[in-house]
Amino acid sequence: MERCGFKVNSTVPFVLLIVTLQCPLSPFPLGGMSKVKSSEGRVDVGGQSLFYRQFQPAEGAASLAVLLLHGIRFSSETWLELNTLERLAEAGYRAVAIDLPGLGNSKEAKAPAQVGESAPGSFLKQVSEGLQLGPAVVISPSLSGMYSLPFLFQHNDLVKAYIPVAPICTEKFTAEQYSSIKTPALIVYGDQDTQLGEVSFNNLKNLSNHKVVVLQGAGHPCYLDKPGEWHSAVLQFLQSL
Repeated sequence: MERCGFKVNSTVPFVLLIVTLQCPLSPFPLGGMSKVKSSEGRVDVGGQSLFYRQFQPAEGAASLAVLLLHGIRFSSETWLELNTLERLAEAGYRAVAIDLPGLGNSKEAKAPAQVGESAPGSFLKQVSEGLQLGPAVVISPSLSGMYSLPFLFQHNDLVKAYIPVAPICTEKFTAEQYSSIKTPALIVYGDQDTQLGEVSFNNLKNLSNHKVVVLQGAGHPCYLDKPGEWHSAVLQFLQSL
């Protein structure tokens, strides 16, 4: 066996130790220095505690905040495992994913409305203020539409851009209300999501400033089925803001 230019007899362990110590050590961890830093915490919303995960650039200020919500069978861990949080931070964004009330690590928190009903827009306003997000991009799949849509309409100044992914509750707002929103939007859904995907699109298409991405071969949680295409679409949209 040969290491660092020296021949080592593997039958003499103390010789291997001495030779190894003579090898130059890298000044950085394996894989190089991390480009992102991550943390976990809790934010108070109306006297209740919500869990969140956060990824941001390791150095320098983030160019924009991105708030990631989730569907009823998912949580902030979904965005962690999919590497969406890391991808966003690597691109220079502050990515914050929360666990909605009653789900994930926020199970003890009570939702401000029944599933399928619109939550008060003030709910995400408190989240935004508690996390000091400022005007943020909101990524909102499925269930989270009951939170994000009222927030979009009632506190539009806090929404830099909107990325709905087949959200619920789109039928609760009129075409005129949608057309009054000037916020840039990226409507994403899977072509196999022939129920909520198509229903939500038929309402969201009335947004006055929107783009559409249909992920081919993807179902309702289309970001899970086509993660590469999902990340590319989101990052390209963010770069256009």
